[in-house]
Amino acid sequence: MGSLFRSEEMALCQLFLQSEAAYACVSELGELGLVQFRDLNPDVNAFQRKFVNEVRRCDEMERKLRYLEKEIKKDGIPMLDTGESPEAPQPREMIDLEATFEKLENELREVNQNAEALKRNFLELTELKHILRKTQVFFDEQEGGLNHTTESMTRALITDEVRATGASMGPVQLGFMEKSNEREDYLPCFVAGVISREKLPAFERMLWRACRGNVFLRQAMIESPLEDPTNGDQVYKSVFIIFFQGDQLKTRVKKICEGFRATLYPCPEAPADRREMAMGVMTRIEDLNTVLGQTQDHRHRVLVAAAKNLKNWFVKVRKIKAIYHTLNLFNLDVTQKCLIAECWVPLLDIETIQLALRRGTERSGSSVPPILNRMQTFENPPTYNRTNKFTKAFQALIDAYGVASYREMNPAPYTIITFPFLFAVMFGDIGHGAIMALFGLWMIRKEKGLAAQKTDNEIWNIFFGGRYIIFLMGVFSMYTGLIYNDIFSKSLNIFGSHWHVSYNKSTVWNNKMLQLSPATSDYEGTPYPFGMDPIWQVATSNKIVFQNAYKMKISIIFGVLHMIFGVVMSWHNHTYFRNRLSLIYEFIPQLVFLLLLFFYMVLLMFIKWNRYAATNKMPYTESCAPSILITFIDMVLFNTPKTPAQGCEVYMFWGQHFIQVVFVLIALGCIPVMLLGKPIKIMQARKLANVQPITGADAEVGGMSNGGGGGGHGGAGHHDEEEMSEIFIHQGIHTIEYVLGSVSHTASYLRLWALSLAHAQLAEVLWTMVLSIGLNKEGWYGGVFVTVVFAFWAILTVGILVLMEGLSAFLHTLRLHWVEFQSKFYLGQGYAFQPFSFDSIIENGGSASGDAE
Repeated sequence: MGSLFRSEEMALCQLFLQSEAAYACVSELGELGLVQFRDLNPDVNAFQRKFVNEVRRCDEMERKLRYLEKEIKKDGIPMLDTGESPEAPQPREMIDLEATFEKLENELREVNQNAEALKRNFLELTELKHILRKTQVFFDEQEGGLNHTTESMTRALITDEVRATGASMGPVQLGFMEKSNEREDYLPCFVAGVISREKLPAFERMLWRACRGNVFLRQAMIESPLEDPTNGDQVYKSVFIIFFQGDQLKTRVKKICEGFRATLYPCPEAPADRREMAMGVMTRIEDLNTVLGQTQDHRHRVLVAAAKNLKNWFVKVRKIKAIYHTLNLFNLDVTQKCLIAECWVPLLDIETIQLALRRGTERSGSSVPPILNRMQTFENPPTYNRTNKFTKAFQALIDAYGVASYREMNPAPYTIITFPFLFAVMFGDIGHGAIMALFGLWMIRKEKGLAAQKTDNEIWNIFFGGRYIIFLMGVFSMYTGLIYNDIFSKSLNIFGSHWHVSYNKSTVWNNKMLQLSPATSDYEGTPYPFGMDPIWQVATSNKIVFQNAYKMKISIIFGVLHMIFGVVMSWHNHTYFRNRLSLIYEFIPQLVFLLLLFFYMVLLMFIKWNRYAATNKMPYTESCAPSILITFIDMVLFNTPKTPAQGCEVYMFWGQHFIQVVFVLIALGCIPVMLLGKPIKIMQARKLANVQPITGADAEVGGMSNGGGGGGHGGAGHHDEEEMSEIFIHQGIHTIEYVLGSVSHTASYLRLWALSLAHAQLAEVLWTMVLSIGLNKEGWYGGVFVTVVFAFWAILTVGILVLMEGLSAFLHTLRLHWVEFQSKFYLGQGYAFQPFSFDSIIENGGSASGDAE
């Protein structure tokens, strides 16, 4: 069987490389992405390996590139991404790359430092400009009324004790003693500065409390925000001026300003000096604007030049780092001239790998060819399933449950059909399926452009990764929608209904409920050509009853067939791994148990549909049709069926009672076979070998446990090291799980019916409660109203029925595959093949260590 249905055959190989050719050969293998290297130095610290210095140099280069990337993104410069992946540079090119990155980083840091210093200087000058403007009003007041202003400010700064004795002290003086005693030339002491607006209330309270009210504060807001030179944030600030008396208060005020990170600036007292300073500040601001513009232009040119090559630089550095990290997994031989590696490779790709090694040797100029030897091992190889862009999403669904054991049957190819089909059974609607299919088709048609965007939005990445699943789910939903004859809760009358109304017009109008009988001429006698007859759309009283019976039965039918298919898949596993014990004592009784009970119930449904009809005569009319559920319960419990109505028969066919008793007895007999058959055979084999426990003696003794695949080359050895008591316990658990699971899993498939019914009813509610209201309006305003209502209905349809109901149906379908289907044959106890691949390393953002190992 091909690799599509099982994982690739793997081989453990030993690789010998000359030291001078090792880098080029590993580079070629990284481009190929088909080799998973093993760490031959697990006990060696990461900092003590041979190529640790090269890895550190790559880390330093990555740090510089991340710094450049951050600066480029800060300026909003687009980075050129051609989508091409340059080859890994030669080791000697590392020096040139390091020099280039060092030069760029130093130049950019120097430009940033200069720009920050200029911005800080610009901020200081801007704040000083605002101080000179805002404080001018205080001095204008002083010049307009010197005596009044000085006296009022002075009185405000004097304590009560001083005010009480003020009459004997003469005029109150504010200022320093060395100033003139002439009142006209004597001004109060003050400081002026700028503080963040949000700190101003606390600053004012602190001044009042610390200085006991002996200061006079005036403040004014700066309307436009100022740029913080450190982080570029916009900050709102206010100008303040504080008047006080004495050196002690001056010291205290300055400390409070320092504590609140307020910036103090010199403010001359003389108007001429203030005007002169303001003119000088404006001149310096204009000069600074010019210099800042030139600095920003130079920085922009540097970043634009770097942005053109940044993506390629990242790819080159990450490839170099990945190569050296991989080389650290190798061993050195005694002569220190040869590197030895061990790796897992797909058996079919060994020739391709050898060609890549030969190319690497030729590129390095080495004269000694590399040697690739296949090794024999008892280890379980990694699981490698080849995928393409179509099968990748389906394989991801399987791997999310568990990576398949080596060479175990892969459910992914079958899931491509069964997953969207079971989803569509729950989501059957032509309109909703068309919306989903069109969305998936749009992503498929635009996949190259959408993939190149590389967004970090996880929800979008999930949708885009599953675009083929979404498309198939939509297409299958359209098919089941045709079967249900359901489009936005309405029906399509494509072929014409096969039912006819025999009542006259007055009877139809005067009776709320009328009945059409299939036994009369109301029914043509032949079913609707495809899907459900549209007449059921108007059968409001028994439409749900009819659909319930129909959808419930097809849910059980699909569920039983799905589980039988899962059990048959275990046969492929047992035969492939030559596990004769599991084939005889697990597969056969499991299949017989499922067929004789649940598949027989499915056959009863078809017999009932085929034998009973309204047009048949007694005892096969529709009134004599028995309940399949009651029949099945009576069969399992050996109950005597109830006496049917007059003219009807108890059983559907001759010999039914005898057949049912035999089927139940055989099914019950399969339980002890599943429970004891395999453990007893294992015990007998151990006694014959006269070894307790044996190790690898008989391939039939080992292998897969209940319904699963073996792990390893041949599937043997699973029970070799287990005690007999543990084998009996495990087999008992598996048997109970299968028997009870057969019942619960069959009932679990009823979710197909439940969600299908819920989806149809929600669609009908939206139509009845929303859209039909708009359609019933008449007149010109009816057109406007129906437009609004249609928009609201469309939003609810997409948001609730397509997205939310679609997600619900998706999760239920996933559960049916993981639990009900895969539990019959799939172990999922392997580990994934993680080849050394440059593509995956670059896609994961440079996490080279995890990929290389």
